[in-house]
Amino acid sequence: MTVKVRFAPSPTGYLHVGNARTALVTWLFARSKDGHFLLRIDDTDQERSKPEFEEDIESALIWLGAQWDEKANQKDRTARYEEGIEKLKTDGRLYACYETPEELSLKRKTQLSSGKPPIYDRSALELTDAQKKTYEGEGRKPHWRFKLEHEPIEWNDHIRGPVKFNGGDLSDPVVIRENGNPLYHLCSVIDDIDYDITHVIRGEDHVSNTAAHVQMFVALGATPPEFVHMSLISDAEGGKLSKRLGSMSLRDLRDEEEIEPMALASLLGRLGTSDPIEAHRDIQPLIDSFDFSKFSRGTPKFDPDELLRLNAKILHETPFEDVNVRLAQMGLENLDEEFWNAVRANLEKLTDIKDWWNVAKGPVEPVISDPDFIKEAAALLPETPWSPDTWSEWTAAVKDKTGRKGKELFMPLRQALTGMEHGPELANLLLLIGPDKTRERLQSHKEAA
Repeated sequence: MTVKVRFAPSPTGYLHVGNARTALVTWLFARSKDGHFLLRIDDTDQERSKPEFEEDIESALIWLGAQWDEKANQKDRTARYEEGIEKLKTDGRLYACYETPEELSLKRKTQLSSGKPPIYDRSALELTDAQKKTYEGEGRKPHWRFKLEHEPIEWNDHIRGPVKFNGGDLSDPVVIRENGNPLYHLCSVIDDIDYDITHVIRGEDHVSNTAAHVQMFVALGATPPEFVHMSLISDAEGGKLSKRLGSMSLRDLRDEEEIEPMALASLLGRLGTSDPIEAHRDIQPLIDSFDFSKFSRGTPKFDPDELLRLNAKILHETPFEDVNVRLAQMGLENLDEEFWNAVRANLEKLTDIKDWWNVAKGPVEPVISDPDFIKEAAALLPETPWSPDTWSEWTAAVKDKTGRKGKELFMPLRQALTGMEHGPELANLLLLIGPDKTRERLQSHKEAA
């Protein structure tokens, strides 16, 4: 196997569109290389991790089409993390610190006010055993930091290109809390080693973390994987993602905003790349065209209007057999293929079809501004049975009798038949409304008069 990647969400909330993009891109890369996709649940924080959020992550990935090949939970690997921690302690790469959060905050403020970077001063390395005993006697419990080597840290990022840090410019990261729980950094590195991860794909906000992780891999006797840091997405105006589409969780996009999964996949799979964003009903084209060389370092914009445009395009191209079960679940079990084909070009979301079903089958309040014209049009309705040519035959007759054409001819008829100024082609809709309802709606000119 040439490629093995992981998506590692924390189950502390519903899966957000930003994390969903990371998951999808990671999955697309794996599939483009015939590789292996691991779903790793980072649930070492037992207080904030919830089963319902883990279930949401799984259902969201399945809905999006990014099915994992393997799954692991960090909460099941505590003993393994302890092994790694003990090795690093023995090797002198982890050291105990006794400062309180307030003391650390004061140190940072003092450094900043002096024009110095807020880097931990390593004063804990100077503590004597007696001082440590005194702190512990006061009830203090240590947190542990990873001791960075003050030397260059370099890697060639698949998107950012050559990346360089110096260990001396970074703060030694806290890797174990006061309560003894290991933090993200060390657990992640140990997992990546044990699961043979070849590429770590994540947001650019993790770049400085990666610099520390590179040294952790080496300290644990492993070769670091390759790294890919993607630009974070913004809203359509270039700012922080707004709440315009729900909370931007996949749960809300799916259930409240009624977005088709491939609409979101079509957008997220190409966002930030040089490839055009197009509506795909199948994910294979996104796999076939995937390449990290196409990703830009610029900030890609997540535009809800573009998502809705893709959603509509996908519905317009969706055959009846792909939606008939969902339509039945919506209470439209009598809706047939003829109706679907007639109205799908006017759908933005699948539930919009209920409106057109009501227009065709339910009570409609006609809009009749010219009763005399509608009366003449009603008198010219063709005899049954009607055919696909009925609309053109009827309008041709009305045009000859009244002299009307274009919008003056068609708009009053549409308003009288549907109560609306827009909608599906009336040549198709007229057949769905049927002769009886058509005459009934046209007859309402008597009341209007």
